[in-house]
Amino acid sequence: MRFIFFLLFSIVIFSQEKEKSIDRGKNLYEDLCLRCHSPDGNGAKGVYPPLAKSDFLFTHIKESIIAVKQGGIEGEIVVNGVVYDSQMENMGLYSDEVADVMNYILNSWGNKYEKMITKEYVEELINK
Repeated sequence: MRFIFFLLFSIVIFSQEKEKSIDRGKNLYEDLCLRCHSPDGNGAKGVYPPLAKSDFLFTHIKESIIAVKQGGIEGEIVVNGVVYDSQMENMGLYSDEVADVMNYILNSWGNKYEKMITKEYVEELINK
């Protein structure tokens, strides 16, 4: 019985932390990302890739996290069948901010990602 209570309590805490991260990420997105990727996450075809329902994002989550931290992906990428070759500027985000904005992006506009991106995970990827 204690184990079940502990498990349920852990799930509730995790869910609350993820929601707080998504809320913080929304504010960051509105301040820093919206002008290129648009309020609805659809970007600008051929110029700024979409984040909403992006096939690239969900098959390249690690690369996307590193890109947000370090200022984009170099070279061409194909997102939902469209080629993009523009360099994202480095926003100078801290690892916790990268985690928050990624949690927002991965859970907005029809996107759904069960896991939570954490500051520690971002730092692990950056320091590899």
